[in-house]
Amino acid sequence: MYNNSNKISDATVRRLSKYYRSLKYAYDRGMRTISSQELADMNNLTAAQVRKDLSFFGAFGRRGLGYYVADLQRNIARILGINKTWNVALIGAGNIGRALIDYDQFRQQGFLIKSVLDNDPNKIGNIYHGIEVKDFADVEEVIRKNKVKIAIVAVPSQFAQSVVDRLIECKVRAILNFAPITLQVPDGVFVRNENMAIEIEALSFALTNRKEPRRTLGQ
Repeated sequence: MYNNSNKISDATVRRLSKYYRSLKYAYDRGMRTISSQELADMNNLTAAQVRKDLSFFGAFGRRGLGYYVADLQRNIARILGINKTWNVALIGAGNIGRALIDYDQFRQQGFLIKSVLDNDPNKIGNIYHGIEVKDFADVEEVIRKNKVKIAIVAVPSQFAQSVVDRLIECKVRAILNFAPITLQVPDGVFVRNENMAIEIEALSFALTNRKEPRRTLGQ
């Protein structure tokens, strides 16, 4: 475990995730060693950036040889904590919630949705992928029974803060939030926000403000 994770930027962690996937892609295609330049090219970065990111966590490569793909992938998995399984609770069995249950990448990366909770009587008792939707009123028992460490919140924005407050009371310290709201949490609770509206607005900004090729007279 890296003991100074508070000094590692969010951007660095995101790049590590990209490196991990790039290494898997490379290994599946027969590559057994990879240079920092090759890894950089796969992610539209510089070799210096790759080396800097990895240097936070130790020395992994060999001068003149690069990195052993399998070893580096295994080390990044350990750094990211995906070399083990994590039990996850999903709060909200609506459209987004059901799509997340179907998302196979979670299972492949060791994030196991063990419980789904909702407060809608029409959803409680339904079964998705073999998981029965439980009443959110029973959240403390469900989290304790399933040894949940991470929660995914996929509820309407007006309910998100109260849901998160209850999760924190139940000792959940890592939350992936899909509600379009900024959550207020105490120190020691980690929140990641996934707001699809913000992401598509960034795309519309890029299109709106792109530089058009300069046209000369007669064109």
